[in-house]
This record gives sequence, C-alpha cells and structure tokens, in this order.
Amino acid sequence: MATVGEAGPRVKAAGISAASTPRVTLAMRLRALDRPLTSYYLVLTASLLLVGLGLVMVLSASSVESYKNSGSVFSIVQKQAIWVCLGLPLMWITSRMSATMFRRLAFPAMFVSLAGLAAVLVPGVGHEVNGNRNWIYLGGPIQVQPSEAAKLALVLFGATVLARKQRLLDRWSHLMIPLVPMSVGVVFLVMLGGDLGTTVVLLAILLALLFFAGTPMRFFGFAGAVAGGLVLFLVYTEPYRMRRVTSFMDPFATYHDSGWQGAQSIFALSSGGLTGVGLGASREKWGYLPEAHTDFIYAIIGEELGLVGSLGVLALFAALVFAGFRIASRSRDMFVTLAAASITAWIAVQALVNIGAVLGVLPITGIPLPLVSYGGSALLPVMAALGILLSFARQEPGAQAALAARGPGPVRRGLAWLGFSRSPRT
Repeated sequence: MATVGEAGPRVKAAGISAASTPRVTLAMRLRALDRPLTSYYLVLTASLLLVGLGLVMVLSASSVESYKNSGSVFSIVQKQAIWVCLGLPLMWITSRMSATMFRRLAFPAMFVSLAGLAAVLVPGVGHEVNGNRNWIYLGGPIQVQPSEAAKLALVLFGATVLARKQRLLDRWSHLMIPLVPMSVGVVFLVMLGGDLGTTVVLLAILLALLFFAGTPMRFFGFAGAVAGGLVLFLVYTEPYRMRRVTSFMDPFATYHDSGWQGAQSIFALSSGGLTGVGLGASREKWGYLPEAHTDFIYAIIGEELGLVGSLGVLALFAALVFAGFRIASRSRDMFVTLAAASITAWIAVQALVNIGAVLGVLPITGIPLPLVSYGGSALLPVMAALGILLSFARQEPGAQAALAARGPGPVRRGLAWLGFSRSPRT
C-alpha cells in the first residue's frame, strides 16, 4: 500500500511520477462546460428532473385534497401525469423542429393567442378563478388558460419580427413596430382578465426581446416606469389584489385574513429545517396552506425536503437559465438568440416571482412554479419552449457531429425495435 506522498503501483507501472500526475482543477472543470452538447444535456436533465420532482410533490401536496374530493389520494396527480405524458412528446417534437419552422408558426400562434385571450372576456365563454378571468372550459374537466400559450406565442412572434428587421433595428420605428403594439395588445387583454402574474412575465419577455436586440439602455428606464405603472394600476383597481400586496409586507398582521396564505407558507418553510420533515409528512397540506399543490408547491418542498431540497430546486432552475443564455450567446442566428434568451427570461422570471411570493419577499401574484406546479395549461407551453431550446442546442457548433457520434437516441431505438425503421439523421 502506497504511503502519503508515494506514487501508487499503477502510476509506477505506467512510468508516471506522482508529481506529474494531472490534477483536476476548477479551471479544467469549467472548460468541460465548453463541450458541444453541454447546453443540450443541461436543459434536458434539469427539465426532466423538475418534471419528475413536480409529479412527486403534486402527489404529496394534493393527497389530502384529492381524498377529500374524490376518495382517492391519486385523483389530482393522475391528471398531472396525463399532462406530463402529453408534454414529453410535445417537447420531443419541438426539439426536432427547425428554426425555419418556428418562424413560420410565429404569426399564426400570435393570432390564435389573441383570439383566445379575447374569447376569455366573452360572457359565458371565459370563467373566473381566484379573481382572475383567464380560463376557458372546453367541457368536462378540461379547461385551458390562453394567457399561458400567449407567452410562447410572444416569444416566437417577437424573435421572428426582430430577426427579419435585423439590419433596420438602428431605427426606432423598425425596432418598436409591430412588436411593441402587438405586445401591448396581448398585455392589455391579459390585464382585462386581471392576471397580474402573467402580465409581469409577458413584460419580462418583451424586455428580454428588446434587450438582446440591442435596444439602447436609456429605453429601459422609460419601459420600466411604464411597466411599473401597469402593475400599480392592476393592484389598485382590485381590492383583493391590493390586500395581497400589502399583506406580504407583514402577513402576521392580517394573519386571519389576507395574510393567512403567506403566514402558512412561512410556517411550512421554517418547519422544514435542513432536511425536511420527510416526503409526504407535510402538515400544511392538511387544509392549512391554500393552493398547496399549485402556486405554493415550493413551500411544501421546503417543508418536506428542507433547505437541501429547496436549494436543489433552485440549482435546477439555475442550470436551465445558464444553459438558455449559453445557447443564446453562442448562436449566430438572431432569431435563435432572441428566442432562446426570451424563453430563458420567461422561465427565470416566473420561477423568481413564484418563489419570491412563497418566501414572503414578493407579493402573491398567483402564477405557478414552472414544470413543478400542478396544471396542464402552464406545463405544456413551458415543455414546448424547452423543446425549442433543445432544438437550438442541437445546432450549436460541434453539436451535430457529437450527436452523430453518439448514435441513435432511445426514442429512435424504440421505434426501430417496433419495426419503424428510418434513415439516420445527422
């Protein structure tokens, strides 16, 4: 057995001294992130882990309510599993589509979204949930939220318009029109429905598109003032929303009224400690914390999995954000850069607003945690958007060669096993 400072037998046999044995340094680890498929695997891995964690936590957080309403603890998570089973193929399909196809879909997607947002405001068609008129019931248990799909439509529309005008963006008229008027129209329709959280995310997408298109920084001061004015308008025009904003500053001052949800969220996080009370052992899900499996699922994660689990979720979102901006920065196609950056901003801001509300540092706006919270209307557009990021990551420098060297993936191998052979794709 080699002593400390003495070369081991394998090193001696190879003729290498201990002094010359390479050490894995931080710089070497960082250089490993420069591999062609780094972005691809970061997006894929983080997305699947968040979706898987979401299913587990939806089961735990909704079990009491499910049993109360249906006599089965699985009724809510079964619906979420169906949405995941629809979302995974959708994510795979968009990951195989080209940037040209996304450009072609941009204008139809925007007009369909505008039609859906307008339909929500029609009496008898749109329905109000928790103070927001943003749902359309399609019959039975099926309901859709057009404002969620509008986020993806705005990404594709904005990236397409700005990329087409790439050489004209030094003129304000070409930079702003038609992107800003169309975006204002989308935001206005969402505001009429009273959805503050989605309004914030849509404004973040618009600002990301303009920022990465090279808009002068002085514009963002004006845009920030306008966006702040819109948010304040939404807050002051609805008493329940005003109570939400004021109660987050001190939820315990209105503990038995508007501060109840915020206070229970803090109780959940504080009781979790370092490692949590254990998966499935939440106390808050027993009717204390409203919306435990939707907007406040992060509080249940903190309670059951503790600080370790909470930070793990943050790390997965950080990986998604890093990969998304990496894809945007490495592409020479302006459409890809703008779409990747705005998708990343969408997911980052929505996660930030949701988690900030759970932690009590931001007002409660009623938006879900991407990929984790219950709800198909929110899940499917995000998974489609992540598929778009995967498509862009496949086109990064060296990625095609690396994918070809790796051989067919599990989906293609499964199709071949079933007898659906196809020519190899490079």
